Amino acid sequence: MDKHFVWLDCDTGTDDAAAILCANGLPELEIVGISAVAGNVELEKTYRNALRLNRLMGTDYPVYQGAEKPWRKELETGYRYHGENGLGGVELPLPERYPEVTEKAWDALYRAAVRYEGALELIATGPLTNVATALVKYPDLKKYLARIVIMGGSAGAGNRTPAAEYNIYADPDAASAVFQAGIPLVMCGLDVTMKAYFMEEDLLAVKAGGTTVGRLFHDSLQAPLQTQHGTGVKLHDVVAVMYAARPDMFDGKMAGVRVETRGGCTNGKTVTDLYSDKKFPDKNVFVVLDIDHARFVREVSELLLSYRDLE
Repeated sequence: MDKHFVWLDCDTGTDDAAAILCANGLPELEIVGISAVAGNVELEKTYRNALRLNRLMGTDYPVYQGAEKPWRKELETGYRYHGENGLGGVELPLPERYPEVTEKAWDALYRAAVRYEGALELIATGPLTNVATALVKYPDLKKYLARIVIMGGSAGAGNRTPAAEYNIYADPDAASAVFQAGIPLVMCGLDVTMKAYFMEEDLLAVKAGGTTVGRLFHDSLQAPLQTQHGTGVKLHDVVAVMYAARPDMFDGKMAGVRVETRGGCTNGKTVTDLYSDKKFPDKNVFVVLDIDHARFVREVSELLLSYRDLE
């Protein structure tokens, strides 16, 4: 089994938390570091939520703070789905002691990428502000990253606007810079993540394990579950992590993709040539389009049920 060295860049809300828990449990992945970005909630909350997950998992992954806001627009959070604390109102304690890291996320990411000599993979499940900032500050970073797997975008409709998915819409200028950086890029957008759902009975089955992880998973996702009108809660960010480890669970196609940064109704849209007669000059992104849903539910459930309380 090949081991993937990964860096997680997250705006740690409800499904980011599930993604981090899965990443930690996947034997195919070795987490090198975690960086926090503002998105679902403000930076201080996403940062502290990552630290809380460290305590819950019994890990000590280094956690770095990144961007407090997008490059050129105001921060628009996701309180409606993630709650004011980002974890759906579930309260988790911080570690008793943790280092106050002053190094910024983009500097730490670059340092790690150089150390791993091109083997490091980046999994980004929030707005791409940290990633784009790193690429601008360190132009040679692209030769040190094996690939970037993002949760974001859509070849079809959006969820924050009719045209745009939230993570891209939150900072389209940063997203555009990442998509055009020339790094191998995998886009796990709404085309596939809307098929990666857990029904209420699936959430309850994980909660029935009787652990804090199970209760967090079930309880934190109740708000998004109630908005889906019986179609299940979508585990958007978990898809990117599972793709990084087990791509045979998915199907997709190479495509040309650009990010709209100037449109009125279309700002933040990922424009693809998947379904158009006219094509972009290059196919720069692997767009994930389909998933083995039954396998996804089974394997994510197994990962979350593998946790036992430490106290």
